[in-house]
Amino acid sequence: MTGVDERRLQEIYAHSDDPWTFRTSRYEAAKFAATFDALPRPHYRSGLELGCGNGELARRIAQRCDAYTGLDAVETALIAARLAVPKASFHQGFLPCPLPEGLHDLVVLSEILYFLGTDGIDWLAEELDDRCPDADIVCVTWRGPSGNPLEGEAALALFFSALGDHRSAATVRLTSDYRIDVLRPLGLNRNYS
Repeated sequence: MTGVDERRLQEIYAHSDDPWTFRTSRYEAAKFAATFDALPRPHYRSGLELGCGNGELARRIAQRCDAYTGLDAVETALIAARLAVPKASFHQGFLPCPLPEGLHDLVVLSEILYFLGTDGIDWLAEELDDRCPDADIVCVTWRGPSGNPLEGEAALALFFSALGDHRSAATVRLTSDYRIDVLRPLGLNRNYS
């Protein structure tokens, strides 16, 4: 199953840098707050958000990171993200593509997996296993119809399966609309402060 093509992502942002009303929606604000609260560590060296959109979630989570990097396919979104979080670094890329460099100990995947398709999810899981083995991975998943070939919870299940068995997974928030899952590395004797 293939993912959503880049042209479709450009269409979503054709008329606004905030197509999902991240800046004004009470629902989105509550979901962003729940995502922030779901972070298992009080502090991170380096956060990586894939599909960062206009930076509204980054604006919140970057507070807990020494460095924050976002990746999105749409330049319109990235311009807004750079304004929202001037100290962060934002890069353009359409997954699968090379991930931004860094020793990321936090990876945020907020409502992105169902845009990737099966092959993209397999690729992403392998990349994160190789490049970010010590990272907490926070997945926010829309539970309703996405209009994409792959729906949210099916995409999340594929991602969990593709990651293998060296991370623990826990659902930390479950609503009728979305869920937040945290995957943590197993067997690490690290100070996560």
